[in-house]
Amino acid sequence: MTDLRSDTITRPSKEMREVIANAEVGDDVFGDDPSVNRLQELAARRFGKEAALFVPSGTMANQLALQCHCRPGDHVIVPTGAHVLHYEGGGGAVFAGVQITEQGANGRYDLAALAAAVHSDDHHFTRTRLITLENTHNRAGGRIVPTAHVAEVSAFARSRGCAIHMDGARVFNAVVEGADPLELGRHVDTLSFCLSKGLGAPVGSLLLGTVETIDLAHRCRKRMGGGMRQAGLLAAAGLYALEHNVERLREDHRRANALARGLAEVRGLSVEPGETNILFFELDEGVPMDAAAFVAACEALGVRSHATGPRRVRWVTHLDIDDDDCQKALDAVRKVSGFW
Repeated sequence: MTDLRSDTITRPSKEMREVIANAEVGDDVFGDDPSVNRLQELAARRFGKEAALFVPSGTMANQLALQCHCRPGDHVIVPTGAHVLHYEGGGGAVFAGVQITEQGANGRYDLAALAAAVHSDDHHFTRTRLITLENTHNRAGGRIVPTAHVAEVSAFARSRGCAIHMDGARVFNAVVEGADPLELGRHVDTLSFCLSKGLGAPVGSLLLGTVETIDLAHRCRKRMGGGMRQAGLLAAAGLYALEHNVERLREDHRRANALARGLAEVRGLSVEPGETNILFFELDEGVPMDAAAFVAACEALGVRSHATGPRRVRWVTHLDIDDDDCQKALDAVRKVSGFW
């Protein structure tokens, strides 16, 4: 089966499994797991931050950031379509007690509209305390947020007394396209990234920030049940991923681009331009098949896709997809398109 639903479906390689099996471990709740400590030190160093915290998921990393920067009743602004608002089970309301509103398009803000969205210091309104970015932006087709824009939003946030958090679940997809991780880290107060998407580790994310912020995040992680004991087994996979699987993300981008070119030749499909490993396309109104039926028809031919709307489909390339898989996916679409 060729599985293009997400880059979260990757499986650890033989080499990564060997590293896991031989990992040095301790009790991370006591802070003495050497593999976890090495991973946290490496992650912080990559982005020029003081400290990092290993957590089970990107959702937890983002939720910890909300709790660190806000108090219940505060207001958070996120880019339109942000994961932290749409795909984290309402965690911002449940755990941090914050009100979240969205602004902008394609992962970027219009600074004038952003300024208007910041609440005034009036007792009738929630206090705007945090602005977030998502880089790369999932629902915007894996768009990269330019570092210059990150700097602009950061300067604006600080001028209004707001902290800034970057959901960098796929930030290394931006890094291999030229973004400087140290520059990104310099412009944000906290940054999270995921190890179990394109980097190919089985589990885990990291939250980066100052020593003071990460100390608070550690306390919040405990409260949320995120403390793990011999987590070095997972951290060792993360270390391997950071040391071996970053540069190869370019191959995922190349394959996504090749898929986009192939899909653009299929009558009845409108392909959205992408920049990294995420590809969206729409079934035109004249096509007598919705996204769910299209996905089912492709799966019957051995290709898994993800319907993200009534006529919208997402494909994501990753380290378990090779050139033959791409050809198989395009052949399946061409065969399915013969029905319309």
